[in-house]
Amino acid sequence: MHPFYDGNGRTGRILNMFYLIHQELLDIPILYLSSFITKNKVDYYRLLQEVRTEHKWEEWIMWMLKGVEITAKETIGAVNKIKDLMDEYKHRIRDNYKFYSHELINILFKHPYTKIDFIERELKVHRNTASTYLNALAEGEHAFLTKIKVDKNSYFVNDRLLQILTDNKISTILLTNQNHQNI
Repeated sequence: MHPFYDGNGRTGRILNMFYLIHQELLDIPILYLSSFITKNKVDYYRLLQEVRTEHKWEEWIMWMLKGVEITAKETIGAVNKIKDLMDEYKHRIRDNYKFYSHELINILFKHPYTKIDFIERELKVHRNTASTYLNALAEGEHAFLTKIKVDKNSYFVNDRLLQILTDNKISTILLTNQNHQNI
């Protein structure tokens, strides 16, 4: 019997995250195990059903541990790519713009997009100054951001960061290799 009508799996994954942090196996909750489960939904439900009906815990636990391993590798890869991209942006912006600051780089990587309001508030600059910074970073052949206008608002998308966050090539390669091996 599950304690909730819906969301038992999500609740369990949150508890797994808390456990890994409590055991000091994970510093921050950035392990997105739901992605692995979604990509392998058939196996997930089959193994879960086998736990319920045949008490096959070992295969279930090994499958989940494999999911943690694959997800951890994917996450480490993404974090390293983000770090490398931040370093690249830091050097390129510092070399080409007078308004470079460490805080600006952090804002550009806090979310895959930013707005004039964010720059204005977090850098404590005038709205026109914030607009100038973002527009400069969105111009030219080697632009850092893409400016998107939605109604009266302008959003400045960090396309390369967004690509890293949505890229699933690492997990696809690992899952393909796993499917050719026994769990």
